Amino acid sequence: MRNTAKFLLAGAFAFALVQSPAAQQRRGQPQAPAPQQQQPQQQQQTPTFRSTAELVTTDVIVRDAKTDQFMADLKPTDFEVFEDGVKQDLASMVLIHGGRAYNTLAPPPAPVQEGIILPVARPTNDAAGRVFLLFVDDLHMDFSQTPRIRELFRKMLRNLIHDGDMWGMVSTGTSSISIDLTYDRALLDDAINRISGNGLKPTDIIKGQEGADGPVELKYRAHVAFSTANQLMQNLEKLHNRRKAVIWVSSGYDFNPFEKSRLKETLSPCEDNGDGTNNTSNCVDANGRVDPNATLQTSQFADAELVRDMADVTRAANRANATLYTIDPRGLVAGGDIGENVDPVEWETYVSKTVDSLRTIADLTGGFAVVNQNDFDKALKRIDAETSDYYVLGFYSSNPDPLRRTRRIEVVTKRDGVKVWSRTSYSLRPTPADNTAKK
Repeated sequence: MRNTAKFLLAGAFAFALVQSPAAQQRRGQPQAPAPQQQQPQQQQQTPTFRSTAELVTTDVIVRDAKTDQFMADLKPTDFEVFEDGVKQDLASMVLIHGGRAYNTLAPPPAPVQEGIILPVARPTNDAAGRVFLLFVDDLHMDFSQTPRIRELFRKMLRNLIHDGDMWGMVSTGTSSISIDLTYDRALLDDAINRISGNGLKPTDIIKGQEGADGPVELKYRAHVAFSTANQLMQNLEKLHNRRKAVIWVSSGYDFNPFEKSRLKETLSPCEDNGDGTNNTSNCVDANGRVDPNATLQTSQFADAELVRDMADVTRAANRANATLYTIDPRGLVAGGDIGENVDPVEWETYVSKTVDSLRTIADLTGGFAVVNQNDFDKALKRIDAETSDYYVLGFYSSNPDPLRRTRRIEVVTKRDGVKVWSRTSYSLRPTPADNTAKK
């Protein structure tokens, strides 16, 4: 059951990654006629079409294959960037090494953007431009884990977020945390004391209200979390030439948990027709066992819906060139709580699917998932290293086709004996027509 769930989730995700449409090439505006010339009215009102080209950026980490040390001496001529197999002209290159930024190839100036609040000034000793966004999904973390969760964030304050780093913090639920990007680390200590888990317990899910789309409260909480994350990704998209790391702390997602136990709560006991048969297949027998043919009507769509929500947020993260690192504060998960009467097989399936959801979110954005482990210090140090030494390469796509929504990226170097990590794809921003169609 556990392997089957993983296979179905991974397969469905592959079909769900339908990306969004493209920006067009930049074109100039025609010259206006001379004042003394008389032009017909219809010629003077000829429409002018404008379009813009967007700089596509991707983080690249290059390490020596033998020593695993970061290589900081590469030049723009050492890199080749391909989009869907077509070589692109490199427009910008920034090296971040040891906490300092080196603008090797300057990009064109970016337009002024609205919708994101930046600090008024940057400290003079900060040149790296590291940006961390702490995403606290307290709607999916158990209240009993609150002390452990707070300690995890204190470890981030000690091992990850340093003086000069820019950070922000948002929660999805009752912790009510919303801190705009800032350099003030003292604010983080105050916010940590306000974090409190508010997730549903297995019994709450099993005995909760069932709607046409499944567990009502469970679905509502999940959609709040994903919509909040999507909005954050849209804001981060307006920051250019910086590596944006999102630390996503959550216990993961499963849209169809404890299916048999929920079914047992919903269905009535079987009624014997007197001939050894029952008058309905969707029932439980006198011993409380669920008929093997009985299923909730919405169960077949639950995984597809979860895949769609994860696809939306990972597309938005890739557009923003933001890397998602997911952390499960439960650590190494064993059996269920003593006070929760849950079938062990269903509990194992639930844990497996929630963990797999965190892995998927991280893998598709170039990050990694910290799950089924208690050594958070090691994981945070790895994130610190990946956000301290890297290149940011930028290019303008040579493909003007607006229907080509998914763009594969491949970065290679002319150096031998190196390992190259980079984002493997990106998606283009939705057009207003696409957004309207979704409503």
